[in-house]
Order: sequence, then C-alpha cells, then structure tokens
Amino acid sequence: MTARKSPSLSPTQIDVLWHPQADETVLWRGRPDPMVLARSAFHTPLVAGYFALLALIAVAMGSGPGGIATTLAAGAAVLAILYATAFASARTTRYILTDRRAILHIGIAIEKTVNIPLKQIGAAHLSERGNGFGEIALEPNGERTLGYLLLWPHARPWRLAKPQPMLRALPGAADVAEQLARAVAAHEAIERGQAQERPAQPRTPAMEEALA
Repeated sequence: MTARKSPSLSPTQIDVLWHPQADETVLWRGRPDPMVLARSAFHTPLVAGYFALLALIAVAMGSGPGGIATTLAAGAAVLAILYATAFASARTTRYILTDRRAILHIGIAIEKTVNIPLKQIGAAHLSERGNGFGEIALEPNGERTLGYLLLWPHARPWRLAKPQPMLRALPGAADVAEQLARAVAAHEAIERGQAQERPAQPRTPAMEEALA
C-alpha cells in the first residue's frame, strides 16, 4: 500500500499510514547510510571509473589539456549531482519495522509511504556490502505489486515485472534481517493461533447434505 500527503487523505488516514499506532510495537528504526547509498544505488564508483577512462583515452589520443580538463570537470559535476541526490535521499528516508508491518518513508520532492504487512512478505533477501552494511529486499507474496519508478532507489535492481521494495544501505543489516525474520515468524504464529481459536460455525441442513 502506498500513499502521498495529499488533500484526498484525512488526517486520521495519514496518521495510520505514516506512523506506527498505539497497538503496534516498534522493533527497529533506521535509514540508509548516504555514502553506501551513493555507491550501491547511484553507482558512483562506476561513474568515476567511466570518466577516468574517458580522460585516459583523451590522453592516449593526444588531446590537449583543455579537453582532458573538460572531461574531468564533467565527471566531477556528475558525481557531485549523484552524491547530493544520495545524501538527500538518505536524509528524507526512514525505515520502520513493527510487529505488524514494514514502513518505508521515501521520496525527496514528493514524500511517499509504503506499508507492507508482515503477512504479505513472502521472502527477504539480504545482500551484504561489507563493513556490516547491506540491503534487504522484501519479496511480496501477493499479485499486487508497486511501481518500480515509485520505489526507486528503494527497489531491488532489475525486478521490473514484479518490483520488490528494498531497505538500502543499512548499517548492521544482518541484525535487521534477523529481526525481520523473527517478526514475520511471530506474526505467522499469531495468525495461526487466531485461526485455530475461531469457533466452528454450526452446520446448516444444506451443509450436512453437501457433506454427506
């Protein structure tokens, strides 16, 4: 489920979608590390390498200092934009895990929230980035999916047909993944327990005839 801050939503609806409620237990809060986000989502090392390669090619072809300087300046400008976007994205992003759902507050120009009930998480995929950082992709188990562009950069790469929300550039990602696994398992146990406690409905004559 997604929502934007807009006049079409009442204050109560916004509060329910954007904030954990009194009957929810917050298990974890976090946000991306901006430098790791720049490397993993905005691929700054690849961009830097690309412009460095262009500069080397210019040197090999005998280009003058002006052409080489222009190439390096263009690379620096592109990297500055990517790093600024990564820092802005990290600053405006909040991830929240409760005993009922995962909440992603995302968006720089337009704030959005993504609510994923724990019962709709079919699998979680941990990708480690070194030094304790990592990313967790949440694979929905239903047919309803979210738009890739709506989620990006908080989306698992190349899953265009069925996008998967991703918690990006997390410090202590392995611990977060373990908390998520425990929360999903506990929620499933509660759901099973509630289903077993529901009283059986009395059989009607039509039901008795059908079961005979």
